[in-house]
Amino acid sequence: MEDIEVFVAVIETGSQTAAARRLGRSLQAVNRSLAALEQSVGVELVRRTTRKSFATEAGLAFYRRVKPAIAEIAEARVEASSRRIEPSGLLRIAAPVLFGSTYVVPAIADFMARYPRIEADLRVSDQPIHLVGGGFDLAVRIRELPDSSLKTRRLGEIRTVVYASPDYFARHGRPRHPDDLVRHRCILRSTSEGETEAWRFRISGRVRTIRVTGCFSTDNTSSAQAAACQGLGIGYGPYWQIRHHLDRGALKTVLEDFEAPRMPVHAVFPPSGMPPAKTRLFADLLAERLKRERL
Repeated sequence: MEDIEVFVAVIETGSQTAAARRLGRSLQAVNRSLAALEQSVGVELVRRTTRKSFATEAGLAFYRRVKPAIAEIAEARVEASSRRIEPSGLLRIAAPVLFGSTYVVPAIADFMARYPRIEADLRVSDQPIHLVGGGFDLAVRIRELPDSSLKTRRLGEIRTVVYASPDYFARHGRPRHPDDLVRHRCILRSTSEGETEAWRFRISGRVRTIRVTGCFSTDNTSSAQAAACQGLGIGYGPYWQIRHHLDRGALKTVLEDFEAPRMPVHAVFPPSGMPPAKTRLFADLLAERLKRERL
């Protein structure tokens, strides 16, 4: 293991001297480990010059295979040692408003019951938050994430559904295809009456957007659901947000065969180092709870 760690450090730093500094070892010890590894695998892994070291073709292939394993072993060591100590201190979390109150708060309550030395600070907002600048340990984000330096973990995924009241369907009929929505009144999430918006669907194996219009618009999720329950039109949004209306029969879903790809729920961590035990354990708990929910 030590020899492989030396090899990885040499490749990543570009020289044996730099690798020795990174590992806190002598240059002689680094040279011995590199030579021993090459002897054991029977092939030259690193081409040395007076100033630089770089991987041979065989060395590059070897590096690609062992690097993930080394990272896993390092994380396993940290995780094993951290579990000897009960998590404690302040855990700062950011989450969307409704998702935070519905799912994150119960998870925090469960977590604090398990680990009494934990304190929690939850900030809820539907606007983007600065994870590092805000000093957060973890943020919950419901969307596809762009590539960034932030570390992420997928916690679950959310259905997006089309719904309306039984009364609306009795008066106007049920759409059988997303294209039928252009002939229906839809509830818009905007501030301008009559404005169009686009709803996503999977049609014939491809994701398409359908432009819809309506006579009622709102910038509030609860108001949009209430409008649908009153028969003002067809709504569109996350399944988990209307589940209680579905369970009591106030709303019905349609176009299930055309639902858009599910939206991922991610835990996002700051980029520096490995998340502390309290953060990783809370992400584990939240992921386990979300698996049991109808999202």
